[in-house]
Amino acid sequence: MIKFIIKRFIKNYQDIDDINVREDYTVLSGILGIINNLILFFVKLIIGLVINSIAVISDAFNNLSDMGTSIVTIFGAKLSNRPPDREHPYGHGRFEYIASLVVSFIIFAVGLQLLRSSFNKVINPQKVMFSWTSIIILLASISIKLWMFSYNKYIGKQIDSSINRAIAYDSLNDVLSTSAVVVGTIIGNYVIFPIDGFLGIVISIIIIYSAFTIAKDSVHLILGPAPDPKTIEDINFIVLAGNGIKGTHDLIVHDYGPGRISASIHAEVSDNVNIVEIHNEIDKIEKEIKSKLGISIVIHMDPIE
Repeated sequence: MIKFIIKRFIKNYQDIDDINVREDYTVLSGILGIINNLILFFVKLIIGLVINSIAVISDAFNNLSDMGTSIVTIFGAKLSNRPPDREHPYGHGRFEYIASLVVSFIIFAVGLQLLRSSFNKVINPQKVMFSWTSIIILLASISIKLWMFSYNKYIGKQIDSSINRAIAYDSLNDVLSTSAVVVGTIIGNYVIFPIDGFLGIVISIIIIYSAFTIAKDSVHLILGPAPDPKTIEDINFIVLAGNGIKGTHDLIVHDYGPGRISASIHAEVSDNVNIVEIHNEIDKIEKEIKSKLGISIVIHMDPIE
């Protein structure tokens, strides 16, 4: 279904290397997230109030926080696509990583609030009103979250988006937490033990852990991780395949955001080679790396005997 929606609403959807197409993918996922999470929030809130379940209400506000993350996703896509300026000559691609970090803060805050509410429910338990209609609606919400996990994972893979991967991971947590709510609501109909409150605590811990994981990954990207070994291998392979290139050293790779990777490398050439010919060969190699790997690279020639 997501492929049909992408084809319907994204022009030139196959050109994922185009930064504008990439932005359209992220904005589309954000809009879908707002619509789905808003529906889930109101449905679960009404159910939670009707059956007097803190676990269901907690799950509802978790969906509300997810709607906030979708809004952050859209803003992150717009900001990261701003053109380079004097202060940021390599563009603003890392705004996407910052947006992922903001998403983790929102999720963490909601998790803490729901943890407090759940503890209060354990201390002051109230009977949960059982309803098969509510159970069926909650099961339907699980299917929606599974679809959200699926399309965010697909888009995250298609355009190499850290924020879409984070939202996909969060959607999967929502599937687990809502499933726990369904089980707790059914069991709570037969026992006096305040299982509803304890399940609310479990859900809150899942949410907080999810926030920590997303924040950890986002900070890792912002700080600048070591380049992928496959990327290093591919660059060296292409450079060494050039005519007159005897060796390479001092490869440096800089990640300025998805699709904004720059690099530099020293290429060893014979000291008696024709300078014009080897310069043309270097230019050709730089263009090949840009075309095949999407990396803007500067190659410095080192003459050797």
